Parts: sequence; structure tokens; C-alpha cells
Amino acid sequence: MSELFDIYDEALNHIGVKRRDLVHRDGNWHQVFHCWVIGREANGNPYLLLQKRRDYLDYPNKIDISAAGHLAAGETVRDGLRELEEELGLGVAFEDLIPLGRRVGISRIDNFVDCQICHVFFYECDRSLEEYNYRREEIAGLIKLRIDEAFQLFSGAVDSVAAPAIGLDAAHVTITRDDFIKSTDNYLMKILVLAQRFFAGEKELWI
Repeated sequence: MSELFDIYDEALNHIGVKRRDLVHRDGNWHQVFHCWVIGREANGNPYLLLQKRRDYLDYPNKIDISAAGHLAAGETVRDGLRELEEELGLGVAFEDLIPLGRRVGISRIDNFVDCQICHVFFYECDRSLEEYNYRREEIAGLIKLRIDEAFQLFSGAVDSVAAPAIGLDAAHVTITRDDFIKSTDNYLMKILVLAQRFFAGEKELWI
């Protein structure tokens, strides 16, 4: 049976509960949890931890957020914490997350319409790629993308970068802009700016 989601109007007022498949058919607003894992390499270079999706999922083979998932009907943002455990094997306290606020995300693939109210967080973690117990049923592998190289890539200064990886074909993979899920609001670039500000010591961070 399909999951049930709380649904909302354009002003984010709760208007009911609906099956997941119908929510994406009709383009109803619903809540999701996004957590971007960030860290520093041994030499001090900051990076984002990213996952590469399996080829049989929505957005097949695309590079995606470290951990993310829908909130089921009746759940709160705190319940989204399970995504870090399920997808990356990270046992994390909600208080250890760094809140970035909410983002509104909209996308369409054929008859699949995704209208998300995203609760966005950072989690700082410096473990090695080999230490992650990631969910292989959904995640093909993990990638560490240096923030300075990501800026070069998304600014158009370079066409590709090489990044450390695990679970993929090699210990380093070549990444292009086309490998990422597209967004209308330059979501990843906003995350990169916020990560840069975080590692510069800033505390007031909002998506």
C-alpha cells in the first residue's frame, strides 16, 4: 500500500492526507527532509558528501543530496533524522544538525510532479568514505566533492572534476554538471555558498 503524506496549500496550511502516488500525480505540496553532510579533508579542504542514485530509481544514476526522504502523514521534522541512519548508517542526534531553514522545490518528469516543502540541514562529519554503511539498495556509491572544485564546476570555469568515491567503478570518478539533478533555483550552488560560509565561521545560515 502506498504511503500517506500530509498535504498543504500554497500558504503551507495543512489541507489533508493523501496517498504518495496521488500526491505526485496531482502535484500536491508535501514535506521532505534534506541533510547535506559536510566535512574537511585531512589537509583542511571542505567538501560535500553526495550519493549517486541507483539506475532503477527516480532520477536514475544522478548525484543527489547526502540523505533525504519524505515525511509521512503525522510525522515531524525530527522524524526525518532516520534518513541519515537508513541511508548512511549515521546515528545522529537532532540537536547535532545545523538548520538551514526551508526550501520550496518543484520538478516534473512526465506525469510525476514533485512539489516539496524541504526542511534543510547540514551535518558535519569527517569520517572516511569507507566508514559509511550506506544503503546499497538505493545508493550506487558515495562521492566526496570538494567545495572549491564544485564552485569551479558550476561556475563553468571547468567542465569536469575528479572526486574520491566508493562503490563506483574507481576510487575517483569524473563528475560533470549533467551528472546532477537539475533544479530551477540553483539549489546546489546555494548549498555550496552556505557551506563556504559555515566553514568561514558564520552562524546565521539560511537557504
